[in-house]
Amino acid sequence: MSQHVMEVTHRSVSTPGGRIALAEQGTGPLVLLIHGFPESWYSWRHQLPVLAAAGYRAVAIDVRGYGRSSKPSSADAYRMLDLVEDNAAVVDALGAEPAVVIGHDWGAAIAANSALLRPELFRAVALLSVPYTPRGGPRPSDVFTRLGGDEEFYVSYFQQPGRAEAEIEPDVRGWLAGFYAALSADTMPGPGAPDPHFVGRAGTLRDRFPSGRLPGWLSERDLDVYAGEFERTGFTGALNRYRNMDRDWEDLAAYDGAPLTQPSLFIGGSLDASTTWLADAIKAYPVTLPNLVSSHLLDGCGHWIQQERPAEVNRILTDWLAALPV
Repeated sequence: MSQHVMEVTHRSVSTPGGRIALAEQGTGPLVLLIHGFPESWYSWRHQLPVLAAAGYRAVAIDVRGYGRSSKPSSADAYRMLDLVEDNAAVVDALGAEPAVVIGHDWGAAIAANSALLRPELFRAVALLSVPYTPRGGPRPSDVFTRLGGDEEFYVSYFQQPGRAEAEIEPDVRGWLAGFYAALSADTMPGPGAPDPHFVGRAGTLRDRFPSGRLPGWLSERDLDVYAGEFERTGFTGALNRYRNMDRDWEDLAAYDGAPLTQPSLFIGGSLDASTTWLADAIKAYPVTLPNLVSSHLLDGCGHWIQQERPAEVNRILTDWLAALPV
């Protein structure tokens, strides 16, 4: 493992839901880093040393259900309200309020809701890959069902406990390699190929994954790290986040349409379906993110943005952090 990863300190802190594992580097104002699916603290390996060198206390957590963090057995223990409280408990345990929170993929939604629900703890928020979309509209499960049409959208596919696990867990490493490749700029399926976000009749997600080579950002050693964690933990904790979207919709009814008022930042990839499908959410930023400092769409970049383009993302993050009010 490279030297900057070896310098990271690992420990865990108590939360109302159990324990949250964290990787920490540097001293100074706290920057809390929240990963997405299917990842871990390790997805921030390129950011931790750079943020530390810039004078920040960079802390990347394993979200509840992942890695070394607690994995409650009940599916409804993975609702957004619980994950926000995990983040709040980490900030409190570190004695570092108020903090900046940065999230990627599902972590972007968790970061956004942390800023929305606990503004006294989170003074600024950066979202990577997944734009901010305030709570609203129809029940999410109904939206995803309609989105699939004759096929099944991956979020709907993930709903039934055990179903996706049966596809993934017999070959975690191979499945992860295909999933990462499917959403990476240099290995994603070409125009006209079946969309890997959807499942065909009686099929699996993996049926549409590319095979044969890893994306340029992912080494065999990196894949070993990710696969080793999921081989040890299984996938249920990670998938349970998807199984709470209707509960979140109900829990957050009081925040329908609510903007994020903290200083904010967005970075997306031009080839990422998250930014193309949610283009209207990006256009709505003057209303939903009224204190947006800057928004960046990285040309030719896929979904795994801070790993595909670490130098570019690091520059944007450190410039944004440096300009924030103290």
